[in-house]
Amino acid sequence: MLEQLMDLVRENAQGTVVNNPAIPNEQNEAVIGAATSSIATGLQQELASGNTEGVLSLLGGAGSDTSAANPVVGNISNNFIGTLLEKFNLDKGTATQLAATLIPTVLGSLANKTKDPNNSSFSLDGILNSLTGGSAQGLNLNGILGGLSGGLDKNGDGQVNLDDLKSLLSNGAQQQQQQQQAGDGGGIGGLLKNLLG
Repeated sequence: MLEQLMDLVRENAQGTVVNNPAIPNEQNEAVIGAATSSIATGLQQELASGNTEGVLSLLGGAGSDTSAANPVVGNISNNFIGTLLEKFNLDKGTATQLAATLIPTVLGSLANKTKDPNNSSFSLDGILNSLTGGSAQGLNLNGILGGLSGGLDKNGDGQVNLDDLKSLLSNGAQQQQQQQQAGDGGGIGGLLKNLLG
């Protein structure tokens, strides 16, 4: 999933990164890698902290809000700004502008591709499995999303089970984060070490 996400960032980075005079050409790929990292680790952190509903509505909700006003998008943008300031010595204005343009655009594109039944490169199951070490395996996410977009268990049958899903995905994301911190080389951490050196 991370390679596809990086390709998606690359597709959307032409104006904001590649043609940006504030970013030296030799740093273009590293900035694209940092944006990919910010998105993947940001989504994983939201899941780990129990914000399952926020992530699901962002990626698969009927009217997903990928603007900077969405707290999930805002958190990811802020992480990316921090990386741009720390690793690439950009000034705050440039970093903020770059994040405000690139992150919502990429997340909007990701949400559209995830919801498109004809696009096999991104699926909600695949993204969640990647971020939680496979914890979403075998879940009926479309049924759960139907419940979410319809306003949580509209028919009163008690079948949404968002708390169960939240616990499952949160635990999976936390375990995945611990493995990455332990340096087993897998998942997001392993890929990003290769990308960012």
